[in-house]
Amino acid sequence: MTDHRIFERFRKEFSARFIGLDGKEGLAQTFDVSAKGLGLSTHQELKTRSALELWLDVPNSTEPLYTRGQVVWSRFGGDEGYHIGVELEKADLMGISRLLRA
Repeated sequence: MTDHRIFERFRKEFSARFIGLDGKEGLAQTFDVSAKGLGLSTHQELKTRSALELWLDVPNSTEPLYTRGQVVWSRFGGDEGYHIGVELEKADLMGISRLLRA
């Protein structure tokens, strides 16, 4: 798979909650983050082009990081569930700095 990212990706794990425009809610875990995208692992199938609202739990913070994005790829990983690539609606440099400091 060709990597089309402009911003550097960081291998970081954070718990996350999501809700799709279809009302589907779920839990996920990031496996990498960048200013414009997230890699997520989840046990729920999410279709490509699904819009999501996401809340990332930031350690040592009382407020989760809220963001929105769209599923750009999804792969089934067996017992690990699904690996999902999410392109964020806009580059969030302040949000990513909060995550990297955690």
